[in-house]
Amino acid sequence: MRNEKVKNLVLSAMFFAIGLVLPFVTGQIPEVGQMMLPMHLPVFLCSLICGWQYGLPVGLLLPIVRSLLFQMPPLFPTAVAMSFELAAYGFFAGFIYHALLRKGWKQIWALFTAMIAAMIIGRLVWGAAMWVLLSVSGKGFTFEAFLAGAVLNAIPGIVMQVVLIPTVMFSLERSKQIGQPRDRNY
Repeated sequence: MRNEKVKNLVLSAMFFAIGLVLPFVTGQIPEVGQMMLPMHLPVFLCSLICGWQYGLPVGLLLPIVRSLLFQMPPLFPTAVAMSFELAAYGFFAGFIYHALLRKGWKQIWALFTAMIAAMIIGRLVWGAAMWVLLSVSGKGFTFEAFLAGAVLNAIPGIVMQVVLIPTVMFSLERSKQIGQPRDRNY
């Protein structure tokens, strides 16, 4: 049990580091760099592999730390709102995935259900956070701005997440880098 906690802590640190660096890779293509949602991938993977207990803090802290270190994304309101969004991803993806597996769901269905639910909830959380943050600062956040930010501009990133995350998860399990989900304790 202790070894599992240490392993999850080390993996979480690795996912955190990937989240700090990955935006530099996608940022080299300004037209699509932000649309690829590069910080979302390591948060999802951390949550699915290590559990929500690790995914939530990684998601909560990653945008803030990245903003403080590299001034990207801008701290207010972007990084603060992203912090709530990624924390929601970290919690709901891991919680739903492992709860469905415990109920006997097939892994593929549990994975896609958890990802889609987390994406919807996370985007709603982002919209609520942006609305509150911009309202407090005397600016407005319209429904059109929500749709553009949460859906339209995010389509390439959503597609990438739906393709890459299951591919990475199943590849890691087949290569025995991580155990089968039923073998992990959450």
